[in-house]
Amino acid sequence: MSALLELHDIHTAYGLSRVLFGISLEVASGECVCLLGRNGVGKTTTMRSIMGLTRPSTGRVLWKTRDIAGWAPHRIARAGIGFVPEDRRVFAELTVWENLDVAEKASGRTGAWTIPRVYEIFPKLRELADRQAGFLSGGEQQMLTIGRTLMCNPELLLLDEPSEGLAPIVVDRLLEQVDELKRQGLTILLAEQGVDFSLRLADRVYVLEKGAVRHSGPAAELREDSSLRQRLLAL
Repeated sequence: MSALLELHDIHTAYGLSRVLFGISLEVASGECVCLLGRNGVGKTTTMRSIMGLTRPSTGRVLWKTRDIAGWAPHRIARAGIGFVPEDRRVFAELTVWENLDVAEKASGRTGAWTIPRVYEIFPKLRELADRQAGFLSGGEQQMLTIGRTLMCNPELLLLDEPSEGLAPIVVDRLLEQVDELKRQGLTILLAEQGVDFSLRLADRVYVLEKGAVRHSGPAAELREDSSLRQRLLAL
């Protein structure tokens, strides 16, 4: 598989506070790759560095071999990378349908994702099409945020802590839906603290600690070796 995304020696800081210390990783076409680690290890900052929301101090972000480090977020989105942030950020006063429609019109990209196809993945959104997004539950807002990002027809989907704050039954349903996106061929980079959620989806994992990659390898290694999980993740 050819790499769609490559990070080479990324260092990122917020002012004088350094967060990432030489992150290198790659995501191949069709893969689901997961960034694992406890809160504060740099997972979200890695996502923000890719998406141009926080510019790396040094290093390269290669998208299809082209260095996009320093590009504006909207330019990166139009190049084919979609970002689902941890805090969801739905348009609260717009309906579910309007959230999806405005994303399609603003994306500047065309492709297979349409509102009916989003409803196929997230049937609940069809039921709630006329409801204002601000009145949705946390799980429903997460579905909407993912659906809205899909309306931009990304080739790579960045998912930042999608299970955060959701009830276990909602997390199980969300896992099924993300797994369906994977089966349909979407490339996914997932940042998660939830180990069970991550390992049920991931092909490969990178474990972060203090802003650096501590371990990388097949997800099967962590699924099958509880002592390795304990040593790397202290869970």
